[in-house]
Amino acid sequence: MIQVMIVEDDPMVREINSKFLKRVEGFVLYKAVSNLDEAKQYILENKPDLILLDVYLPKENGISLLKWIRGQELDIDIILITADKTMERIQEAFRYGVVDYLIKPFDFERFKEALLQFKGRYYKFKESELMEQKELDKLLSNSDIASSQTEDEFAKGVNKYTYKAIWDEIEKNSGKDFTAEELAEKLGIARVTVRRYLEYMEKENKVDKSVEYGKVGRPQHKYRKI
Repeated sequence: MIQVMIVEDDPMVREINSKFLKRVEGFVLYKAVSNLDEAKQYILENKPDLILLDVYLPKENGISLLKWIRGQELDIDIILITADKTMERIQEAFRYGVVDYLIKPFDFERFKEALLQFKGRYYKFKESELMEQKELDKLLSNSDIASSQTEDEFAKGVNKYTYKAIWDEIEKNSGKDFTAEELAEKLGIARVTVRRYLEYMEKENKVDKSVEYGKVGRPQHKYRKI
């Protein structure tokens, strides 16, 4: 399991990010702290693999923790979480080696995408002693995490990571009928988003849609993998 530390002063945001983390397979919350002194203490006691780091902290700046980690030469990866959209801050973060930059407010879908991309690289680096250029290029483009389809093969507005998450869940329940609402609840994705992807998959002839008429209320759309 990949150990994660959350550095966030807002208790509500800290709780939301902790719950988001629990929903992504392969990660475990090591510690959630509200200030940099506490973060440094726990980092030195038991170095986490990944830190979800807020920038705006009371009388503190998360970037200083990022610089401290680099100064200590600690092998810890950082995903920066902030409301700061300025190009200056974004460039500074990447210069100091963050692996992703999430701008508040963000949804679970984007959060999950960041973690899955990180997990793909994390285990690839652990498994490999040497890497050829083509393999490295594939890793840097994150194409090993999503399906083998390229961006050009997707319709405009269809995210390949969301597509894969939905399709993987459909394949788990192959041969069974399901609704968009059921998928949305399992994946933590908005129902309207799931419906849009199911419509796209229907056009690809990957799922079949039927209408079920109940005694009361509107008819319900049921889907099944073809």
